[in-house]
Amino acid sequence: MSDKKNNSIIAGGLLFTVFLWGGNNAGTKWLVASWPPVWTGCVRFLVAGIVLLLILRFTRLLGEFQPLTSPLYRLLWWRGGLALAAYIVTFCWALKLTAASHVALYLGASPIWVLLAEERPRFNLSSLRRYSAALLAVTGVVVLFWPALHTAKASLLGELFGLGASLLWANYSWQARMLSQRVAGVEVAAHSMWMSGVWLLPLGIFEVAKQGLVLDSPHLGVQAFCIFFGGVIPYALWNSALRHWRTSQVMLFNNFIPLSTATWVHFTLGEPITPTFCTAMILIIVGVLMGQMDWSRIFRVPESF
Repeated sequence: MSDKKNNSIIAGGLLFTVFLWGGNNAGTKWLVASWPPVWTGCVRFLVAGIVLLLILRFTRLLGEFQPLTSPLYRLLWWRGGLALAAYIVTFCWALKLTAASHVALYLGASPIWVLLAEERPRFNLSSLRRYSAALLAVTGVVVLFWPALHTAKASLLGELFGLGASLLWANYSWQARMLSQRVAGVEVAAHSMWMSGVWLLPLGIFEVAKQGLVLDSPHLGVQAFCIFFGGVIPYALWNSALRHWRTSQVMLFNNFIPLSTATWVHFTLGEPITPTFCTAMILIIVGVLMGQMDWSRIFRVPESF
C-alpha cells in the first residue's frame, strides 16, 4: 500500500473519530440532564477501559499486550486514572450546566495549554509562535465567556467547568504522553479509563443513591453508544493514528471536534449555532493551528533572533 493511500486511510479514520466524539458529546449532554454526571462518566470509562483491555489482551488488533510491573501500575493509577477521573467529572458537569458546543470549544483549545506547559517564554521565533497562538486561543475563550458574564450564575459556572475541563484534558494528555514513553499508548488509554472509573465509583454510587437513576431503553441505548462509539472505537482509531503520525499532526484533528459537536447537538438537541460560538471557534482554531505550525520553514527564517 502506498504512503499516500495509507495516509488517506489514517486521515479518514481520524475524521470518523471526530464525528463519533461529536455524537458522544451530544449523547452525554442528553444523559446528564437526568442522570448523575459523575455516575455517567464513571460507568462509561469503566466499561470502555475494560473492553479495550480485553481487546489488547486477547487479540493483536491494537498491538502487542505488555504486562505491567508494580511501579508502572502505581504510575497509571495516580497519573493516568486520577487525571482522567478529574477530567471526566469536570467535563460531565460542564455539559450539564452549559451548551455542549461551548464545552467542545474549550476542549479545542487544550493543545495550546500543552504547548505552553512544554516551554517557558524565550527570545526566539518558536516561543513567539507559541505565545501568539495562546493569545488567540485565550481571546477565543474570553469571547465565549463574555455572554455568560451577563446571564444567570449557573451559565457562568458551566463556562468555568468547561474551561476547567480543557485544562484537565491538557493535563491528562501530558500525563499520558509521559506514560507512553514506558507503556504502549493504547494500553495507557485502556488502563487510565478503567482506573478512572474505579476512582469515581464510590462517588457515582453516592450520586445514584441520592438522586436515583432512570433505567429505560433510551438512556441505556445512548450510554451504550457513548461507551462503544465514544470510547472504544474512537480511542482505538486515535491511538492507531499516533503509531503512524506525529502527535502534533494527529492533534490538529482535535480542532474539528467543536464543529462536529455543534452539528450533532444542533440537529439532535436543538441547540442554536450562535455568532458568538462561530467567532470563538475561528479564534481558537487559528490559535491552535498557529501553535502547531513551523514558522521557521514557512517564512524561511532562523528560530533564534
